[in-house]
Formats: sequence, C-alpha cells, structure tokens
Amino acid sequence: MSRISLGSFTLPKWRNNYLKRCLRIDTRSLAVFRVFVGLLIIADLFLRARNFTFFYTEEGVVPQSLAMEWAPEYAFSFYYLTSDPNIIAGLFVVQGLIAVQLIVGYETRVATLVSFLFVLSLDHHNPLVTSYADTLFRLLLFWAIFLPLGERWSIDAVHTDAQPRTYVANLATLAILMQMIVMYFVNGFHKTQSDVWRTGEATPLIMSADDITFLFAEYAHIFPTLLELGGMMWYYMLLLSFLLFFFQGRLRILGVAMFFGVHAAFAVTVRIGAFPYVAMAGLLLFLQAQFWEDGKTVLEYVNVYDPLANVLSELERRGTAIARSFPAFNFSTNPRSFEKTNVYVVVLCVAIVFSFILPLISFSATAGGIDDDLDPDERIHNPAESLGIAQPEWTIFAPSPQTTSWYYVFPAETADGEVVDVYNDRELTYERPHDELQKQYDTYRERFYMHRVIRVEMADDDKSGASVVLADYLCTEWEEERGTELERINMYAVVEPVTLGADDPPPEHERDIVLFYAFGCDGNEPREIAPPETEE
Repeated sequence: MSRISLGSFTLPKWRNNYLKRCLRIDTRSLAVFRVFVGLLIIADLFLRARNFTFFYTEEGVVPQSLAMEWAPEYAFSFYYLTSDPNIIAGLFVVQGLIAVQLIVGYETRVATLVSFLFVLSLDHHNPLVTSYADTLFRLLLFWAIFLPLGERWSIDAVHTDAQPRTYVANLATLAILMQMIVMYFVNGFHKTQSDVWRTGEATPLIMSADDITFLFAEYAHIFPTLLELGGMMWYYMLLLSFLLFFFQGRLRILGVAMFFGVHAAFAVTVRIGAFPYVAMAGLLLFLQAQFWEDGKTVLEYVNVYDPLANVLSELERRGTAIARSFPAFNFSTNPRSFEKTNVYVVVLCVAIVFSFILPLISFSATAGGIDDDLDPDERIHNPAESLGIAQPEWTIFAPSPQTTSWYYVFPAETADGEVVDVYNDRELTYERPHDELQKQYDTYRERFYMHRVIRVEMADDDKSGASVVLADYLCTEWEEERGTELERINMYAVVEPVTLGADDPPPEHERDIVLFYAFGCDGNEPREIAPPETEE
C-alpha cells in the first residue's frame, strides 16, 4: 500500500492523497513566512528598545530577581547570565543580526533555532510584559525549526545543488498548521461559555473599551449592526477553524483571506500589540500552490507579471552572485537529510507530546469538570513551560470581552508637602488622564505590565513584589529628575463600566476607585494620601 511519509513514520494513503494535500506547505509560502518572521523579530526589538531601561535593566521595574520569580520553573534565558545593561543591549543587537541572517536564509535552520532561543530568552527576561502574541510567535518559531525555511529564495538555496521542492508534507508541517488551528478553536470554545458572542454584543463591547482601542475604533460605532454581524461571524469562524486544514484550492484561499481580514481589522482598532501580525504570519503557511498560480494569473491579467518577472530575474542574478560569496556549511544546506534522522523525529515527537498532547488531556479534564485545583507543589512540571512551548489557555477576549476600562492614579506626597499624581505626571485628580484611556500608556507592553501588577496585588498573590519594585522606582526617579524626595506613594486603580458606543466617559458615581498598594519611600511609614471622596 502506498504511504505518506511523516518524518520516519508512515500513514496509510487516503483516497486521492487527500491527507497529504492537507499537510502540504508550499515552499514559497515557507520563504515568505521566514522573511516575515525575521522582520517581526527586528520590529519587536525596536519597539522594546523604547522602554529599555524601564523594562529590561536592573535599574528598571523588572530586575532579574523579579523576572525569575515570574518566569516558569527552570526557565531558560541568555539574559539570566548577566545584569550589565551594556551586555543586555549587546544581546538585543545580536538577536537582530541573527534575524537578518534568518531573513536572507543563511544557515537557516541554525538561525531559526538561535532566533527561537533569543525570543524565548527575552520573554523570560521580562514575563510581565508578554502577551498571547509573544506566546504564539514562540510556538510558531519553535515548530519552524523543523521546517526547511531556506528551501527557496535564500542563500542556502543557492548553496544547494538539488532543485527546491515544490512543497513539504510531514509531521512538522502538521504541527505548525495545527498550532494555528488549536489557537483559534480553543479560543472559540472558551467563547461558547458566554452568550455575548452568539448575540453579537461582544465586538461592540470590545470597540467601546477605550483603554485598549485606538485609531479607527471610534469610527466603528457608526456601523453597529455591521459590528454585531462581524463579531458573530468571527465566533463561528473560530469554531470552524479546523476546516482551514481540510479545505483545498480556492476554498482554502478564501478561508485564509477571511481570517486575514479580521486580523487586519483588529490591527487598526485594538491595541493588542503584534498579535494580528503574528497570526498573519501563521496563516501564510496555509497558502498552497493554487494561491501562487492565481497570483501569477492576476498579475498577467493586469500586464504586471512580465515587467515584475524581469526585475526579479535581475535581482535573483545579483543575489545569487552575492550568495555564492558566503561559505557553505552542511547542516542547513541539507535539510532533506536532516529530516530523515532519528534525532529530528524523536525531538519533534517529544515536543508534540509535551506541547499538544499533555495540554489536550488537561484541557479535556478541565472541560469535563474534573477538579484541577492542585497546589503548585503537587503539579507535575511540564518541560514545555520552561522552553516556552506550552499551550496557554488562549482566552483572547474570552469567555467574554472586558466590561470595564481601567486607568491608574498614583497620589504621592513630596517632602515639601505637595501632593501629586506621579503615574500621570500631573496635579492630583481622580479624573481621567486622557479622553482616550489607551493614551495613558507609552507602549502597549506597559498596559500588560500594569494589569499584571494590579491583578496580582489585588489577588494577594505570592508574586506581588512587582508593586514594591514599581513604587521604589517611582520614588527614585522622581528625586533624580526633580531634586525633591517623595515621602510615600499610593496606587489606585479607577474602574469604569464599558458603555456601548458612548463618546463620553460614564458618570463619576459609576466609577470604582480601588487602593491596591501603599508604599513608603526610603523607609517612611506608608499611609493613605488624599483618598478620593466617596458618596455616602
């Protein structure tokens, strides 16, 4: 019987090789994915560099001791080897250079592996600012280690004597495609626990939460019915996302385009970091030969293909000459031989067990109502957590979107007796710092950081030391910048209900103002400072 190869494993052939066609990833799509991933790494480094001292050095709010407390057990990070800010900055630069190596496809598998280790290291260097975008990116990059990303349009391809394969279909392609589908489907499953997604209320709620929305979100309310229908469509797309794997030809292209469209809409309306772009990178892998053939047909129809082909041919000629000047090694330029080794198969299978199978068992147990509330000391450590490849809960806007918006007011008393709001750098008031609450954060990672600080503090978690470090940082920074000492700081969270389609903030009596931490600078006794007036 004819069989389909999955590493060194085999599966019985399905009628018309249907399963094999589902598994296929076009090597052109792999090449575009490789470039996209490299660009995302570089973009992320530049964006993180804006808060370099604040988030990534010992002088900031997440020193190494705090980062290691928040990171998984036995977490790996290059950054744990040093606390010197110059060396940390140097590691940023090295990661960027490796990303360039990945983009051009030179020793691609090595570049992919090292890039994964750097991405993992940076996430563990500051776990308080990570999001689902970082998790999904790590997972995609990990599975990409087992794929021939340098098969086409790369320096490795020039060094390889054999013709590039048209597509790849093996256990690694199954894993990376399933990664996207698992993320979508599990998120959809969580959304089934709330009625707001089925009734269409969810998306208008998201677009009304102005601590996370920006750009075109304010205009979305002009079309409330469209928002409701779009949200319901997204809900059912998530639950049916497994069809992306089984669809073929133009039907798959249509499915990918629909998911692309939703992510593009979120990218210009909701401030959730790189998640839309990371998801788009993963969706590229679903584009098979039909997409590239149709693309060529469209370009020919508009009389663009021939001129473009001439330009690309010239670029290829020059690029080939440059590529041949690089020394060739055997590890990355012989991916087909490596994919047949026992090491490749064993490592990939073990990774699938720890990243997919064990979380699936845990997820099934939780969904079935089994009590999983174990003491941390009683839990079996999953090595996938230390390697950053464990599946999270994927509760993005699930089970339901947030129904409150948050902002922060930090009253502080100076040595001169003045009372100020040190978080927003203004005179003390408990009113909104901005009409659009998302503007109180310099970067989207600051929002993730602040939400973790307050939620852990209010839950009285063992990791609540983040508030102490933040308060101490604010005391020190204030004195260094203004020459005046702070005596003490209070940290308040102001919680407002999300009002559908409202342009104005809710009335003051609907706000809930919560003191979540009080701190005394330089050993001073902490106490409440100018608490907000409350209605009797």
